[in-house]
Amino acid sequence: MRKFFIPILVICTVISCSDGDLQVETIDFNGVALQFCTDPVANSNNILFKINTTEALILDLQSGALNNGVVGETITTTSTISGQSKLTYRNFSGNVTSNYFCDDVPPATPTVAQEIEAQDGIVTIMTVADTNGTNFVHTITLTGVSFVAENGERITNLTIDEFGEVTTAVP
Repeated sequence: MRKFFIPILVICTVISCSDGDLQVETIDFNGVALQFCTDPVANSNNILFKINTTEALILDLQSGALNNGVVGETITTTSTISGQSKLTYRNFSGNVTSNYFCDDVPPATPTVAQEIEAQDGIVTIMTVADTNGTNFVHTITLTGVSFVAENGERITNLTIDEFGEVTTAVP
């Protein structure tokens, strides 16, 4: 009987192992440089991203979210995530570079292992003119962001409040 029990136990153990599903426990992009393929333009759609080795956080800003203001004034613009702007977290099969986002034809590798869209949150953009008055500086922050994985679990321990700064030319 023992001869049959041990092989069955081994087979059951192998079959019950994890199927390789990725578990995202934290999303931390603070301190990671903000990147973009083309210079951001006021009153247009803009795609901005942050890359942290095998992970990326992609912000697709709604048209008009980067709003050039008036030199000498501070303008604050908000955009809702999921309603107006889109925030996506991607986990890749290997290290990813800006080429993945910027090339006309993305590289074949790495591949997207997991993609999760934010369900809600607020993008706040504070716009001021630089000291020379030649550019507007847009400081982008994220608040109340909520990611929900395919299995329905919320991703906790979000550390993505400071998204970064971009500049646009004063017209």
